[in-house]
Amino acid sequence: MTVQRGTRFGIEHDVVFPAGAAIVGPVTPDMEYVSNEDKARGKQAKQKMDEQTGLPQWKVTVTDPSAEKDRDKSATVTLLDRVQPVPPPAAMQGFDFRPVVFDGLTVEARVMGEKFKYQGWVLRATGMREPGSGAGSKQAAAKTQAGQGASGQKAA
Repeated sequence: MTVQRGTRFGIEHDVVFPAGAAIVGPVTPDMEYVSNEDKARGKQAKQKMDEQTGLPQWKVTVTDPSAEKDRDKSATVTLLDRVQPVPPPAAMQGFDFRPVVFDGLTVEARVMGEKFKYQGWVLRATGMREPGSGAGSKQAAAKTQAGQGASGQKAA
């Protein structure tokens, strides 16, 4: 059996984050790397586009309370959407802690680590929502097949 490099597997949010997940920062564009030499030449960084869907990539850092190892307690999820996704509201006023559920979640195996290598996962999603809200993965999958992002809210 062979699985091609770059194969993404659809998976439910609760399988990846059994104790839930929370956003701990802003949603930012996922930008291409530009070396100092290229910057000196005036080259500007561009936002990365997903190879399979052609949608712009956005990154958000989440915390995973069910993680056993310290390196796994924080994860980056790449969101695929035409416009910048807006995270759910903060759980408590004044704290940037936002419980979240990812729709259209996929995982892709990768070798990670610098000196010591280990198996890691690239997490991608087509949308995010507040836990307990009505949108589900089936709706996200339908929007993805229609070529749309699945975020329930969009940035202005």
